[in-house]
Amino acid sequence: MKEHRIVLLPGDGIGPEISEVTIKILLAVSRKNNFLIHIEEKLFGASSIQKYGEPLSEDTLQACKASDAVLLAAIGDPQFDTLPRSLRPESGLLKLRSSLDLFANIRPVKVIPALMSASSLKQEVVKDVDLLVVRELTGGIYFGEPKGLVKTEHGKRAFNTMVYSDIEIDRIARVAFELACSRRQKLCSIDKANVLDVSQLWRERVCEMANKYQTIDVSHQYVDNAAMQLVKDPSQFDVILTSNLFGDIISDEAAMISGSIGMLPSASINNQGPGLFEPVHGSAPDIAGQDIANPIAMILSAAMMLRIGLKENNAAKDIEKAVDKVLNNGFRTIDIANSTSKPLGCRHFGEEILQVINSI
Repeated sequence: MKEHRIVLLPGDGIGPEISEVTIKILLAVSRKNNFLIHIEEKLFGASSIQKYGEPLSEDTLQACKASDAVLLAAIGDPQFDTLPRSLRPESGLLKLRSSLDLFANIRPVKVIPALMSASSLKQEVVKDVDLLVVRELTGGIYFGEPKGLVKTEHGKRAFNTMVYSDIEIDRIARVAFELACSRRQKLCSIDKANVLDVSQLWRERVCEMANKYQTIDVSHQYVDNAAMQLVKDPSQFDVILTSNLFGDIISDEAAMISGSIGMLPSASINNQGPGLFEPVHGSAPDIAGQDIANPIAMILSAAMMLRIGLKENNAAKDIEKAVDKVLNNGFRTIDIANSTSKPLGCRHFGEEILQVINSI
């Protein structure tokens, strides 16, 4: 019997609630599909700061490196917003991504028919949306040097450096092209090549890579136009390739096409070693502990982990089918509820999915 070791990082806010639901589902599909899954829970984010004085301890980092996959719920806590930048919860996530060399972030956006009315866009605009945002995750302005805040005779001045090498661009582009080959053979690269030297190199390398993938229909859009096109005609996109900063913004915009940011999973991967799988949403401290959080993004992140990180495709399909069935049965969490749905809390929503999995 196959065995998999994962590290669970419940994190902050609603993280522990959606983690509890998701782990029950993971254990159920592992039993059904005849493999063992060992779960090691570690502190991360604000909970780690409270115990260790830092958002990512060496103990947690080494456990992640030794695992087959890392499943993260959410991080962030307003009480730590006044700490130096390096000690805030979000800096722990940047360090984890960098330490595991998780250079490729994959965010699927697919509108579930049962939730089409939940989107703020018209149904005829969103009905055919099925896209992937492939975001470079360990380079660009978030990691570039020099950066800092200095005092001058004219006042304070802050600066960050956006930098990419051809090697960094080539490896993320290759991931996007390979994904496009398995989908609708379309790739749109998003940059700001009319202004930024970095984007000019980005476009040059993507065009060079395109010569090796002759079957792929490649297009380019400036990031401001792409943001508009995502609202105007999101179904035109199949695979979107973009840099760290632009991908951060574009992927959250794309997330809302589905009706709720609480619906979408993501995967952060490298060429070898464990990947990191997490919901797109944040820690939502304002609703933490109230049992009203939407666990779907976390549950679907676990499905991505099964498929991409652990190669347990059948188990991933079981989870996705169960989520679809529960939604088709009219059950909703409060963020996606309507006048005809059956509202459930986070825990009870997970129990409905468990029942479906056990009946498949």
